[in-house]
This record gives sequence, C-alpha cells and structure tokens, in this order.
Amino acid sequence: MAIGILTGGGDAPGLNAVIRGVVLTGVQVHGLDFIGFRDGWKGILHEDYAPLTRHDIRGISKLGGTIIGTSRTNPFEHGGIERVREVFDKIGVDSLIVIGGEGTLAATKAMADLGLPVVGVPKTVDNDLDGTDYTFGFDTAVEIATESMDRLRTTGDAHGRCMIAEVMGRHVGWIALHSGMAAGAHAILIPEVKTSIEQVCDWVTSAKDRGRAPLVAVAEGFSLETMKDVHAERGFDEFGRPRLGGIGEVLAPMIQERTGIETRATTLGHIQRGGTPTGYDRVLATRFGMAALQTVIDEKWGRMVALRGTEIIDVALDDALGKLKTVPQERYDEARLLFG
Repeated sequence: MAIGILTGGGDAPGLNAVIRGVVLTGVQVHGLDFIGFRDGWKGILHEDYAPLTRHDIRGISKLGGTIIGTSRTNPFEHGGIERVREVFDKIGVDSLIVIGGEGTLAATKAMADLGLPVVGVPKTVDNDLDGTDYTFGFDTAVEIATESMDRLRTTGDAHGRCMIAEVMGRHVGWIALHSGMAAGAHAILIPEVKTSIEQVCDWVTSAKDRGRAPLVAVAEGFSLETMKDVHAERGFDEFGRPRLGGIGEVLAPMIQERTGIETRATTLGHIQRGGTPTGYDRVLATRFGMAALQTVIDEKWGRMVALRGTEIIDVALDDALGKLKTVPQERYDEARLLFG
C-alpha cells in the first residue's frame, strides 16, 4: 500500500518542498511508497497519478509551483467519498496527505468526517488559516510585494505620481500590512478595516505635501465604507468564492479626482505566487512535510500540521477552519501611526 499526496487550490511557493519533505523522509527512514495525484482532487477522481520516488523529488525544494499540479476541484461535486474510496482500493492507496488552503482543507475535513484516512498541510500565501502561526508561501509573497513596491516608488518619485500596489488578501490583510510597512507605504488598506475615501486622500495629500510620491498598499479584499461588497467582476470559483482583483483600479481615479495628483494602480496578482520560495518558506514547508508524514504514521486522521512559535505541532482540522486569522486591530493601529 502507498500514501497518496495531492496539492489543491492556488499554488504557493514551498509546495514542492513539502512534497520533498514527505517523500524523502518516508523513503529514506521508513521505506514507504508514495503516489502523487495530479491536479489536486481531480487526480483522484480521474485516476490521474504517478509514483513519487526519491529520484522524482530530487532538487525540487527551490522550485516554485508544484510538480504534481493543482486545481480548485471540489471532490463532492464529482463523485465524493465513494469515488475516492473506489480509486484508493483500485490503485492501493491507504491514506492521503492533502496540501491546501481554506477551500481544499474544508473539503479534506469533510472527507475526514466521513472516515477517509487523511492529514492536512496548510498552504496559503494569505496567511489566514487560524490553526497555524504562519503558512509557507506568505514570506515569499511579502518579499515579492515589497520589492515590487520599492520599484513602484522609484517611478512614482520620477513622475510625482501616487502609486497604488494591489496585493493578494481575500479576507485578511497580512500581505498588505507586512509588505506595506516594509516598503514604507503612506497608506495600507486591508479587508479588516473599512476606510473612507476621504481618509485615504488625506494620507495621500499629506505625503505629497511633504514632497513625497505617495504609495498606497491595498489588499484585493479591501472595500471602502461606502461599498456593500468587495470588488469582484470575474465570477466565482468552484468553492463559491468570488474571484477578486481590481480594487486598485477603482481607487486610482477616485484619488486623482479628489486630490489632483496623477494616480496609477498596479495589480501584482499571481506574481506573488510564482518563482523561487524564500529560504524561510523552504524550511517551514520541509518541516511541515516531515511532520505530516509522522502524523500519518501515527494514524492521527483529520489533523493538520501547524507552526506554533518555532515548534511544529498538529491540530484538528476543526480548529484550523473554525475562523480566519485576521489582522488584529492593534497591529493595524501600530502601522497606521506611520501613514501620511
């Protein structure tokens, strides 16, 4: 029998390091066999898989993306637990490690509740899963966003423009907060704190009056006080969540009209997910993979590995998915002292 591995949802820097941590430890220490399902849950449902050997995971920790592919497939809309068990019995898989974010792990929890022997590994660049202090991919996303904002500041300075950098953050503003502080943004706008356009313009004008080219960091899930919903024009994903993006382009003409300052917006989008993971993310992801394997060996089904302080522990998927890890008001108030 073999242990199955899949990666679901959006890609994140560090996925390959998790896979390597699982397979290398399993083969070298325990003599186990592994199967990688291609493109998330879709790989199980369509019987699309391949063995994962030590040779297959050689040197992949530094690679972005995932060598087994990913998708946002909802298994309960395509056969559910019965189809998954059928495939497991057919190809000789007795347990499963699922690496994913909120949507993927919610489906994983539902499978665990129905008796599937499954363990979760948290993955989201947004860093919004409550059961762990940090998720891999977040550090890389912050580094990319910070570098991008540094570059935007130079072109803003050259033209005397206000530059808006829109970063990922569906429900939480961790990337915007960290990258905005690191880049010295004059305003940081996050989903947890609704703000008026007048306040945003005050911060922008204050920076301009001091001879600076204003920089605004905004999370994609941010909405103004006057907006009833987040800005979403691209429909919904398979888990029913709106596909976000474009709030920066909404804010730019509003700021320019009210302040008279030429304003441009840049949406970083999937750039934050791609490329080489940072050293921190490689180490965290590798440790997650090794811990996930041990959780399988211990048959602690329905659990998720997590970071608490510097230790890797396991928590119930219920605890991880009970609520989102949002930016505390005091953390935002701390950053707000530097605005304008």
